[in-house]
Amino acid sequence: MKPQPKNQIVTRFPPSPTGYLHVGGARTALFNWLYARQTGGRFVLRIEDTDTKRSTQASTDAIFEALDWLALDWDDGPYFQSQRFEIYREFIERLVDAGHAYYCTCSTERLEAMRRDAMAAGGKPKYDGSCREKGLEKTADAVVRFRAPLVGTTVVADVVKGNIVFQNDELDDFIIARSDGTPTYNFVVVVDDITMGINTIIRGDDHVMNTPKQILLYRALDSSLPVFAHVPMVLGPDRTRLSKRHGAMSVTAYRDMGYLPDAFINYLARLGWSYGDQEFFSRTELIEKFSLENIGRSAGIFDLEKLLALNAAHIQAARPQDLVAPLKPFFKPYGFDIEDGPFIESAIRTLQPRSKTLADMARDALFYLQDAVEFEVAAARKFLKAEAREPLELLMVELRKLSEFTEPGLEDVFKVVMEKTGLKLGKIAQPVRVALTGRTASPGIFEITEIIGKDRVLSRLQAAVDYIKGTEK
Repeated sequence: MKPQPKNQIVTRFPPSPTGYLHVGGARTALFNWLYARQTGGRFVLRIEDTDTKRSTQASTDAIFEALDWLALDWDDGPYFQSQRFEIYREFIERLVDAGHAYYCTCSTERLEAMRRDAMAAGGKPKYDGSCREKGLEKTADAVVRFRAPLVGTTVVADVVKGNIVFQNDELDDFIIARSDGTPTYNFVVVVDDITMGINTIIRGDDHVMNTPKQILLYRALDSSLPVFAHVPMVLGPDRTRLSKRHGAMSVTAYRDMGYLPDAFINYLARLGWSYGDQEFFSRTELIEKFSLENIGRSAGIFDLEKLLALNAAHIQAARPQDLVAPLKPFFKPYGFDIEDGPFIESAIRTLQPRSKTLADMARDALFYLQDAVEFEVAAARKFLKAEAREPLELLMVELRKLSEFTEPGLEDVFKVVMEKTGLKLGKIAQPVRVALTGRTASPGIFEITEIIGKDRVLSRLQAAVDYIKGTEK
């Protein structure tokens, strides 16, 4: 760990590599990252991979990939719990030596019988403390249990939920190390947070029930308590736990569907946090305005339509040059490898007002890149008819005369054709639109004509005229 300045906020994100990074986990990472950045603190990444059977390298890589896409950079780590077992053993010995923990050799059969008897008597199925005062030595079949207080209360002072009081007589002497020596979750996270200097823990409220046990461990290890902020869960629109049918998928799946990372973190931030009525936030604004006090107590409701609308707003607000790199992968399925520069930036600028995702934008931009367009059947049938032939041919004549192929010059050319034919702009523009794009809807006719360029425009207009001639025959 780097030296920690006094009073510096230190947060952490500790995912388990047993699957992809999902929406709830990404929001937890975001809140911790925002608070560290807002306060000038540090953000620590810790991979909790003690579950060796379920932890995989593929999941670890997927977590890194998702955090990289979201641009949630960390200041320390990544630390891996699987590489810290020696540290955990030292802390277990400290607790045993101090009398805060003890060895237990109760068999599985005895523990099951104990639970059944307790439940039959209307009690809680907790450990009865039979090995608590035996002073047993370490053996191959012994687990290590924490000696929990039998009376009094443990209070969780939570920034979001307020004080939560737990009766100590409802807690039991929980296991902190299994018989094979592997430490348990509640124990290792406390050791990690102490040794890594974590002083602010922002996590989902599904961890609330773990917190009293962790507080007891902090006290037994003579360590000051961190600030706790338990954030309400993210639910689906039907207010049930978020699942795949609600859109709960890998964070990188949203990237692959064409969402911008800044739009995604904007939406995640608003799932449980607010700043007045403001909905749209840049990354800089989120860092400036984020606070623990503005985290709400109600569950965040995940709504794909709202996410889509917010993504469209971020696309519209972005500089075209900043959209080129994230847009490139969406052209590859169509066989195009776009290059940076004024051409693609101009095309992007025309499509920003009508694109909800980058996938939409790439699909709608194809007419800019193709050598020749394919006419939609309905569009050609409606607009590439015999009466369109004359204005299209006149337009080609006038366009060839243009020395500068710019919007003002193009507007003048269209006016000339309107005067010669007596047609209104719409009667000319729609056949031209179909000729140039293959479709009936596109950005403004003058701007797309300029961007496509003189040679390709003339070629496409000629193809449209030839199509009309073919239908005439």
